[in-house]
Amino acid sequence: MKEIDVVRSLAALAQEVRLRVFRALVVAGTEGLTPGVLSEQLAVPPNSLSFHLKELVHAGLISQERQGRNLIYRASFETMNELLGYLTENCCQGATCLPANTTHCEC
Repeated sequence: MKEIDVVRSLAALAQEVRLRVFRALVVAGTEGLTPGVLSEQLAVPPNSLSFHLKELVHAGLISQERQGRNLIYRASFETMNELLGYLTENCCQGATCLPANTTHCEC
């Protein structure tokens, strides 16, 4: 993943509603969700949600597909995994990372 793409992804996620939308789509898995369901689930007005969905699509974090009369939004797991890989590529200087309950690094 290129650094510019990482910055674009992180910038898109650095907003409360967009982060909540992305997390909801990750939970929904490959089935995805319609804007109506997202709006109801997250208590975000449809017009505001539309803006945030557009930003997440632009960042490549989610995809949009038309199914009949509905739009389905899905998390882009490939992009998410690339982003996580980029962020953790040099974790603990290449050594095995510590368990989550460890409070300090012994690297």
